[in-house]
Amino acid sequence: MVDRQELLDRAAALVPVLRQRAAQAEELRRIPENTVADFHAAGILRAAQPKRFGGFDIDYPIVLDIAAELGRGCGSTAWCYSIWASHNWLVGMFPEKAQQEFWADSADVLSSTSLNPAGSQVTPAKGGYRLSGRWDFSSGCDAADWAVLAGNGPEGILYFLVPCSDYLIEDTWFVSGLRGTGSKDILVDDAFVPEHRVTPLVEIREGRSPGRSIHGTPNFRIPHLTMFSYTLAAPLLGMAQGSLDAFEELMGVRVAYTTGESMAESPPVNIRLAEAEAEVHSARLIMREDGHQVFATARRDEMPTLLERARYRRNQAYVAKLSIRAVDRLFEASGGHAVFDSSPMQRFHRDAHAASHHFGLYWDTVAEEYGRMRLGLEPKNPSRI
Repeated sequence: MVDRQELLDRAAALVPVLRQRAAQAEELRRIPENTVADFHAAGILRAAQPKRFGGFDIDYPIVLDIAAELGRGCGSTAWCYSIWASHNWLVGMFPEKAQQEFWADSADVLSSTSLNPAGSQVTPAKGGYRLSGRWDFSSGCDAADWAVLAGNGPEGILYFLVPCSDYLIEDTWFVSGLRGTGSKDILVDDAFVPEHRVTPLVEIREGRSPGRSIHGTPNFRIPHLTMFSYTLAAPLLGMAQGSLDAFEELMGVRVAYTTGESMAESPPVNIRLAEAEAEVHSARLIMREDGHQVFATARRDEMPTLLERARYRRNQAYVAKLSIRAVDRLFEASGGHAVFDSSPMQRFHRDAHAASHHFGLYWDTVAEEYGRMRLGLEPKNPSRI
């Protein structure tokens, strides 16, 4: 059985090749097949997957650390890794029969998601539901055999586990950043989804999904949102670290046009590097401390308070905010050559800003909720905490 450090080492070993393939991922507008194969060979996608189905069931923060490591090489690739690995965790929360079907043929199966229920049509049927609609932003869908889709059920939002034979992928992904994620649209036309492949969102959100009793480990006892948006923030943190790495390399060899002196001697460069590194370091510490607290609570078989959950949601968006600040600070000081396609700085800048637009990382909403609760007020939307 591999341990946490071994998986991190395997991820770190992939960073150089991901850096080399970053332009290819953008050109393809999806993750290269050899990168997906590398992920499977390294076993990193099984990090939080249930042991019963070939996974390692290591506490979920390992996925975040791996995603942040991979982000140093390619933002799109880290994003898809984080999505796929998180879904191997998410599927472990579904009823047992659904999990058996999902992993029936291989422990290396992949799933994409689209969790906006606005375009769904859900109709109760004997033994399950009829599902139709359009779902956008389904990252990594080209390599996936399944999709988890959110729909508006009669009593609230439901998560549907749907095989690729029941949907079409429409290529809509022509974007400025995260081009390699292939976050295309999923179209479903009156597919039947049996009841065992459907789970109410409220059960997942409150840490009482079917997977809690099936697996009995901390990964399946936590309120989902205490960690899930870190799935989005961790790759962004990795992109910020990648920008920092690239900036250091660039400034180590560049000279000033006006004086011919090394840019490493420039006080503005030194100051920006120091502040950006402090932002990246702080973001990493926040993410790791939250993971430690959430899983310490889960190991005691306890639940975090609503205020603690609001703080975790705030912190997820703040990690993204700190990462964007670092990327911007470095990009502004990288000079005109940073805008060339050959420069990793421009790709990190575009990818980081694209990632920051995800609604799960929207600062104003989660900051307002936390601020209200700190002042003794009720949250406006507790279902988002």
